[in-house]
Amino acid sequence: MNFPIVHYVKRIFFILFLQFFVSCSPSEIVAQSELKEVYFPKSVNTTSRTIFFQNKQMFKLSDIGVYASNEFQGARLNGFEKLNDSTVTVSIDPENTPINNSAYYSFLIWSKEKREIYLKFEYPSEYKHRYIPKIKTVEGGWQQLNKNNVVEDGNGAIVKLNIDRTPILISAQELATSKDTENWIDNLIAGKEDYARLETAGKSKFRRNIPVLDIYKGTKEEKPIVVLMTRQHPPEVTGFFAYQFFMETVLNESELSNKFLENYRVLAFPIVNPDGVDMGNWRHNGGGIDLNRDWSVYNQPETRNVAAFITKAAKESNGKIMLGLDFHSTYKDVFYTNKTRAKTTMPNFVADWFSALEKNIPKYIVNEKRSDSRTPNSKGWFLYGHDAVGITYEIGDSTPKEEIELVGTVSAKEMMRLLVERIE
Repeated sequence: MNFPIVHYVKRIFFILFLQFFVSCSPSEIVAQSELKEVYFPKSVNTTSRTIFFQNKQMFKLSDIGVYASNEFQGARLNGFEKLNDSTVTVSIDPENTPINNSAYYSFLIWSKEKREIYLKFEYPSEYKHRYIPKIKTVEGGWQQLNKNNVVEDGNGAIVKLNIDRTPILISAQELATSKDTENWIDNLIAGKEDYARLETAGKSKFRRNIPVLDIYKGTKEEKPIVVLMTRQHPPEVTGFFAYQFFMETVLNESELSNKFLENYRVLAFPIVNPDGVDMGNWRHNGGGIDLNRDWSVYNQPETRNVAAFITKAAKESNGKIMLGLDFHSTYKDVFYTNKTRAKTTMPNFVADWFSALEKNIPKYIVNEKRSDSRTPNSKGWFLYGHDAVGITYEIGDSTPKEEIELVGTVSAKEMMRLLVERIE
């Protein structure tokens, strides 16, 4: 029997709709119905763009007996070629352009015999070498390479390294993949699952899980909400370290922690961009977009799902969103804050919190940069969308771990203290 062409068209659209519906998680479907667009003074086009995938392989320079590999999660190595008998050119390209100058790299390297090798890092002309290499051997932990072994070379760098038959991991920042994050979460909440509940906010562009911890003691009804998130940008690992120390303090079951969680609800997102992290991206997600510019129209599944989870949680429990902290990394420690405060849920929080940090951390001076968000980032989303305090919490690329631990721990304690005092 011959059907008119319109019937074929209708059938095709119906099949495509079913495929879309089946491929979406419940939270992704909720995301499209629960969210409203948030206005920002300056819009950014966050429609997906093409990304360029690395060719995963082992690179063999057999004539000089040197080898490298990017065959693991979080790797970034686009080319590995002999320049001369002592020098290898390392090519590092971003996932797409234009992009922030966060020239990330991570790869394994080894040789047939023990030897000294020079690595000549090359990037596209508009970008330059940013991160001092960190190395990890099989036997030991992470160490930053001696600065004397790194020399600037145009927009790149020449790195001197001793290698042998045992592979060395050389990376722009310490490797912390989605699997590493999952393991950390499991250890963090072990024995605390009755009040630190591991859930999912949905899936990423390439169907990786976006975990969320829903943390509170007693009932969640009408509890004010604090949102903590990190890893929107893959290489920003020092911000993730601060986040880890912060979360460990929130969950340390001290008298302060217990009182805080009896009166507040925490929604914690430890890895907002799992695709970008595992793909070794410089900045973007699997859709080729900076997620911290998509907090308005939610073109990307990661921002859409995280924003939907927060919005739905607040609505269902009748809980007011009070504070949003988004942990990042940049060249030096800085807190980016919104100028507008009088109409927010806690007009005095920022000043009081920063004063407490300076009081309780020896010789510490808060580096604050105030400006209301113009482009659609999370800091502005909390302000414009929820009248909440929004802060981008940045840790320096090379801030020592012991300093990160101190600041992360004290900032969590003082946040909890101020919020507890607010209800007393």
